[in-house]
Order: sequence, then structure tokens, then C-alpha cells
Amino acid sequence: MYKAVKKTIQLKDGRTIEIETGKLAKQADGSVVLKMGKTMLLATVVSATEAKENVDFMPLSVDYREKYASTGRFPGGFMKREARSSDYEILVSRLVDRAMRPLFPSDYHAETFVNIDLISCDPNDLPDALVGLAGSAAIAVSNIPFNGPISEVRVARIDGQFVINPTRTDREKADIDMMVGATYDNILMVEGELDEVSEENMAEAIKFAHEEIKVHCKAQSELAAELGIVKREYCHEHNVEEIKTGIRAFAFQKIYDVIKKGLVSKHERADALHGIRDEYMATLTDPDDSTVAMVKRYYHDLEKEAIREYYLTEQIRLDGRKFDQIRPIWSEVDYLPMAHGSAIFTRGETQSLTSVTLGTKSDEQLIDGAVFQGKERFLLNYNFPPFSTGEARPYRGVGRREVGHGNLAHRALKKMIPSDYMINPYTIRVVSDILESNGSSSMATVCAGTLALMDAGIKIKNPVTGIAMGLISDTKTGRFAILSDILGDEDHLGDMDFKVCGTENGITATQMDIKVDGLPYEVLAKALAQAREGRLHILGKILETLPAPRPDYKPHTPRIVSMTVAKDQIGAIIGPGGKIIQDIQAKTNTIISITEVENAGIVQICAPSGDAINTAIKRIKAIIGDIEIGEIFDATVKSIMEYGAFVEIMPGKEGLLHISEIEWHRLKRVEDALHLGQVIQVQLLEIDNRGKMRLSRKVLLPKPEPQAQPTQPEAEKS
Repeated sequence: MYKAVKKTIQLKDGRTIEIETGKLAKQADGSVVLKMGKTMLLATVVSATEAKENVDFMPLSVDYREKYASTGRFPGGFMKREARSSDYEILVSRLVDRAMRPLFPSDYHAETFVNIDLISCDPNDLPDALVGLAGSAAIAVSNIPFNGPISEVRVARIDGQFVINPTRTDREKADIDMMVGATYDNILMVEGELDEVSEENMAEAIKFAHEEIKVHCKAQSELAAELGIVKREYCHEHNVEEIKTGIRAFAFQKIYDVIKKGLVSKHERADALHGIRDEYMATLTDPDDSTVAMVKRYYHDLEKEAIREYYLTEQIRLDGRKFDQIRPIWSEVDYLPMAHGSAIFTRGETQSLTSVTLGTKSDEQLIDGAVFQGKERFLLNYNFPPFSTGEARPYRGVGRREVGHGNLAHRALKKMIPSDYMINPYTIRVVSDILESNGSSSMATVCAGTLALMDAGIKIKNPVTGIAMGLISDTKTGRFAILSDILGDEDHLGDMDFKVCGTENGITATQMDIKVDGLPYEVLAKALAQAREGRLHILGKILETLPAPRPDYKPHTPRIVSMTVAKDQIGAIIGPGGKIIQDIQAKTNTIISITEVENAGIVQICAPSGDAINTAIKRIKAIIGDIEIGEIFDATVKSIMEYGAFVEIMPGKEGLLHISEIEWHRLKRVEDALHLGQVIQVQLLEIDNRGKMRLSRKVLLPKPEPQAQPTQPEAEKS
């Protein structure tokens, strides 16, 4: 029926990873089942035999999907079935795509689909660390040309020790949490978050991960050899050497001369370079579509070659900057008068307008995936409309790139947001709208996000900035140039896009994509050191705009006060069917939420004004018996006795107001001053050892002036 072939990888902690092929999905070009413990992934790959007409790029699609059955759960929502990819699934798909895409042959243009499904999952495993290995193994056992294999692992530092693919429980204790993708020889992709970690420690973590990846790559190569895999032959490009040499002779020096002008505007530079291509096109006699596509491809490659040679020879950049020079920066806060916080951050031709909205616990984002469930109280959205690059096309909503860029900025800022409800009681939403883009828009989001959070009055631990680093290298001569704050063209034509975010103390998030074989660790170390200098320069600029978080929130920001109660008091506050908490909210115009944290409850009270919050706090304290001496209450007269009146200071909590504490003058009858249902103000004077409250109304009333004493003669007459 079938012949399964297996390969086993032994992890250092005793766990094993098993790769099996030949049993499932045999009609795909390649398929494997990857298993670690009770966690299983099915990875398949299918590639068209021919490329579509005039396609000059690699049409690769990587999709990671989680089956809810893998964790024994039902999908949420009305349909009760898996729907569109979640942000988490998109992010995992991008991790694999970024590592794989550079390794397909540059002239291979057939549509290729890599699908990885999570079909079983141990709750304590993190399947995203296995997805890259599964996808690569599926390609390894296929005949699809690929300059791999690759693998991806999670590297974490826990109690000072590096760990590969930690469990979910162990990961929560890590101060370094990174995904690293690589071939046997080269690092390809890095993504992760760090707790203000040094550049040296980050480089050590990458090296440690690479050693494990080499084992995974060797296992895949051995599996392919055992199966006798032979890669397919293909021919996806039509080439005419005469046109290739002709365009080089015509355009190379012209391109070089345009570059030497150091044009700052990307549109002006692009128009000048496209003009050269159009000049050459005009020399051709009635070119067909195939020839036009060929000229564009040759010209693109020639432009890339000329720019790279210019950088390495002239030691200057397209816009005239030095390699380590940052573009001009200006920023502004409090730009949006009705937002709870806002900022504009502009660096060169890249600009982010970022807003902050502060909400209550009810605004938290619900996460309901197959593997991860919970709530998130710090949200960050990144939007990249077409007008930001001058493109005339409709905006169709958020794409994978926007999800990825937003996640990077989210990771960079998240650890600097106080998690303590008593310090930061808010659910926070940061929205970055990119208004101009010429490189590093995600890093502009980090900088603008820091300013907007401080403008909103959020007491962030340390301000965060970010910078995108680039690389131009020539492996034949050994020459290389590390670029700080890269332009869009430098990202497109260069060998590296390395984003580093952090505070003055260290790195908080990073994302790196390598497009060239062989990145020596000394080059990586130099790039990290140069990135730190750039980050600190940018930090100085934004602190000139706003040196610290504002001391208070904006006047129109809803106020939230948090208080801690015992776990066994939560039920009394909520009441039967929520009756008591609903009554408090209705009568005080507040929103109250309760979060159970270990053996306590965090009660959050949100209202437009402090008076409403104080009233709600008093009612809650009365319910839990935590009222304070000296507190003033609005009390309702419930019953009248000869010796005083019983008044209700809180629902279900009554105390005696003695007749002597009603008025300053002596009352013969309580009814002379009070009547049933009357609302009066009383102050708590004391609580005796039996829990009885002593209340007073008269202490809140003006005390009568003492009567004047009669003079001596008048006294004698009397």
C-alpha cells in the first residue's frame, strides 16, 4: 500500500524529531509528516511544471494552518470551521517564506505552493519552531529545484542558558526569544524579542541556534539521498545575449552618472533611471512583449550591479549620505487633539502618524486560536496605504506585510509597557499610519509609538527606537559596506535588511533577512554595533521632542483606578447574577471589571470623572468591609427609633445614627430633623471591636457660634 521512510533527529535534551515520507499526501510533489512527541505537522509542496508567460519572479506561496482538532477544540464563531488565517498563522507563514524564498534558483518562475498543517499538538509544545523544518523537508523529498535545505529553530535564554525549542512553560521565563532560519552554511532569517539584551548576547544566541540547524539540514540531505531524489530540469527564461550586451554598453555609465548626482528624492531618482531604460527601448525596432520584458529584466540587473559597484567604489550612498549617517529627523507630539496620545515621526522620506487609544478591560483583544487562547491588552496596528509611496491603486486592507511589520513594532514596545494593573490599568491600542515611505517604515512606527505612548501619559519603562541596517557586499573581492537607516532602494538592491529595536540599555526586538550566501559573524557584530550608534542618535532626537512621559493623562482620557481585593470577596462584589456590580455601575456611571490574579482580584473602575470613581470605590469597600474611618457617605434613612435612625450607607450595609449626632442642638424627637427615605450625608467616626459603626451627621454641618457670656453687672442684677 505504501512504503514509509523515516529520519530521526536527536535533540540535546532527549526529545526526538521524526520526519516521515511516503505515507500521506503522495500525489503532492513532496510531502512529509514531522513528529515531536504528540505534536505533528503535515507539510506538502506542489510546483507547476511551467512558468506563466512574462513572469520574472518567484511566485512562492507559503501557508501555515492550524487545525482546531489538533488540540481537541471547536473553532469559534457562527460557522464553527476554520476560516481565514489568523495573524499568528500569517506570522509563522512569513517566517518560513522569508527563509525559503532566496534559495530558489533566480531563473525558476513556476508557481510553487508550500502548505504546512498542524494536525496534532501537545499543549506544552510550540509548533512554530518546527514549521520551517517541515516545509523544507517536503521540498527536500521532491524534485523541485532548491538551494537548501533549511531549518528554523527557536532559541531562548533561560536562567542564563541557551535552549533550543523550549517548551511553552520554559519560554515564559526567557529573556531572549528568537526564531533563527538558516542553511547548513548561512544564516538567512532572524526574528524575535529580547528583554533589553546586549548585542553580544544576541549574536551568541544566533550562533548557538545555527549549530542545531546544521544537524537538521544534514538529516534532510541524508533523507533525500536515501530516496534518490533528482531535481527537475526547467527553462523559465528566454535570453538574447545580443540585447544583454547591448543594454550594458548603452546604459551602465549613464546609470552610474545618475547615481553620482546624489538625488535625495526617490521619485526624482527613479524617473531619471527609468528614463535611461526608455531611451534604450526607443532604439529597438517594434519590440514585442517578450522583448520588452527581457529588457526590463536586464536593465533591473544592470541597475543593481551599477549601484552596488558605486557603493563599494565611491563609498557614498544614493542620497549622498555616509554609510553610518542617519537621515534628517523631525517629530511632534499631541498632533491629534482628541486622541489620548499622538505623534508624528519623520525620518527622511518616511513618516508615521501614530495615535494611542486607552480603554478598559472590555477592550482587550480575544485570542482564540487552536494553540493559543487568552487576551491581549497591548495592541499595535500598522497601516500602509498606497499613497505613502505615490501609487495610484485602491487600498484593499491589511496584507501579510502589514501584519508582519506591525508585529515587529509590537514586540519592540511590548516589554516596555508596565504590566502591573496598579501602574498601567489601561488596555492600549497603538495605530501607526504610514503617510510617506522610503525605507524603515516599521522602525518609524516604533519611534512614533514611543512618543505617542509618552504623550498619552503611559509610564513606559524606557523609550524605544528602531533602525534598519543594510549590506552591500562582493564575495569575490571581500568588500562590503554596512548601511545605517536604509532607503527603499537599498533594501531592494542590497544583501540584508536588518531591523534592530531597543532602549539605551539593550535590544528589545529584531528582524533580519539575508539575501546573500555567507554572512560572517564579524560582519554581523559590526552591523549590530553600528545599529546601536544609530539607535542612540535617534533616541536623542525624539527625547528632544518629549523627554519623558507626561505626568498625567489628557483631560478627555477616561480615568481608571485599580484596587486589589481578596479572592473570596469577588463574589460579594459581583452579587447574585451580577446584580450588585450592575447596580454600582448604573448608579455611579462607571464601568467595573474584575480580573482574578493568583489569590487576589484586581478591580478596575473606569469613569469620565474622579468623583464617580470615588463613589464606586466607597460602595465596593463597604461591601468587602474595607471602609475607612473618616469616610463620608450618602446615606438613606431606613428606620427611625427614639434614640436615633438606622441609615444605609451602602446596599445591605446599615449603621446607627444616634440622635445626639444628628444636629448640633438637642433634639427631642428624631422626626424633627429626619424622615424615612431621606438621603443625608454622614461621616464614619469609628468602628468598635464588635464591628458596630458610629456615624455622625452633625460633624458635616456648620457648628453654631458659642453664645456670648453676660457681663459682670448684668450677672449681679440677675
